Amino acid sequence: MNYPLTLTFKLLALASQIYVRDANGNLVGYVKQKLLKLKEDINVFADENQTQLLFNIKADRVIDFAAQYNFTDSRGNLLGSIKRKGMRSLWRTHYLIFDAQNQQVLEINEESAWVKVIDALVGEIPVVGMFTGYVFNPAYIVSKTNSSPVVRLQKQPAFFESKFQVTAQTPLSPAEENLVFLGVLTMTLLERARG
Repeated sequence: MNYPLTLTFKLLALASQIYVRDANGNLVGYVKQKLLKLKEDINVFADENQTQLLFNIKADRVIDFAAQYNFTDSRGNLLGSIKRKGMRSLWRTHYLIFDAQNQQVLEINEESAWVKVIDALVGEIPVVGMFTGYVFNPAYIVSKTNSSPVVRLQKQPAFFESKFQVTAQTPLSPAEENLVFLGVLTMTLLERARG
């Protein structure tokens, strides 16, 4: 992948729509989340017309707090999964990413939980709350289990859309790139749904 990647969420759409573009502005992924699904089932396409399926992200249960989200390719082959790490995630975002053999290989941690807390508090203030998306921008680190960072995800200032930038910190293998891409996409969708 040609980093940095940009994830853009349309805020005024009924269903979440995400455009993933590379450093040259080329579309490398498109997601349109289905409305009113009890069990999360997300398709990632190569194009906005949804003609070429790249990946699928599917929850293993209806209640999402303890759900594990499995990643498969377009043929249904298991690539890996992601799971929120228990009670700690209530304060600071923490996710574990597993490979196809269910071995933990990566994790995602929020850099500063205080940014999220301040954003939530200020967001409740009338009029002023409209500007929190431009001022408070959380960041997340994806690292290997030995703690070496591989990717940094940073929310970007924006008014009418939600935008994140994914920057590679070290070279990744194609399998790691897929896990990071799908893990970051899933985590971002889940965290947006939580507020």
